[in-house]
Amino acid sequence: MDGLLLIDKPAGPTSHDVVARLRRSSGERTIGHTGTLDPRATGLLPLLMGRATRLASLLIGGDKTYDATVRLGFSTETDDEEGAPCGEPHLSLPGDDAVREALQRFSGELNQVPPQHSAKHVNGQRAYQLARKSKPVDLKPVTVTVRRLDWRGREGDRVFLTVTASPGFYVRALARDLGDALGCGAHLAGLRRTASGPFSVDAAIPLSTAEAAGREIASKVISSADALPHLPAVSVNAPGLRRVVHGNVVGPEHLENSWVAALGQAAAVRILDDAGRLVAVARPRGGALHPVVVLG
Repeated sequence: MDGLLLIDKPAGPTSHDVVARLRRSSGERTIGHTGTLDPRATGLLPLLMGRATRLASLLIGGDKTYDATVRLGFSTETDDEEGAPCGEPHLSLPGDDAVREALQRFSGELNQVPPQHSAKHVNGQRAYQLARKSKPVDLKPVTVTVRRLDWRGREGDRVFLTVTASPGFYVRALARDLGDALGCGAHLAGLRRTASGPFSVDAAIPLSTAEAAGREIASKVISSADALPHLPAVSVNAPGLRRVVHGNVVGPEHLENSWVAALGQAAAVRILDDAGRLVAVARPRGGALHPVVVLG
């Protein structure tokens, strides 16, 4: 089981719980995720299996898309429904136009302070561990990019949004900051991840279905070669394959297909064998390909 498995996570289990459950049901011991999803959140959780776990660093950096429900009227200690309310709720809430106008402040590149109850490291400890002990947590703003922020509607005190953002972005922090901007407080009331990088939750398998499949889940695993569709691919000849599996640099003479100028502009390149299997990911430099991840 070498490749990528797309899971539709239900609310409740942590990302680590999902990994543990799939290890038990599939028999594959080497499984990792490409970025945590809060226990209360649902949606796409990409898992890497077998030797494909070596590709994690190449998949973590993609944009994520979420459907979010923000509840106006009061903030909470955790910026979501799990935390205790901070103060009395506001009985008078801003209208739709005011909310839409405030949302415009959160598009593009911005500095975002992570939630106090987050997995950020502070002096060797997780921020949420310190917050639970009522210790002050000095979290520095992080530069993130919101590429898309769409209004999907409103029902009473609940605003429905779709947001696509860079890694490191917290939708809980968006809800908190929107409430501050409106002066009424707000928190995240629901979250579903619908896309991660090039992959959509529409192609994902419910966790319960994946568990029930046992070892047969292998038929649903996306090959390592197809796990990085945004990277250009080249095939190596026999001498090139021998070099790549040992982590050695390969040049144009080791490729089955011709070297093209575009390869030199790519951040990374997939190297395939003659059967189309991914054997390595390399970075172009000086007219050659330097392997950075070798699957063998």
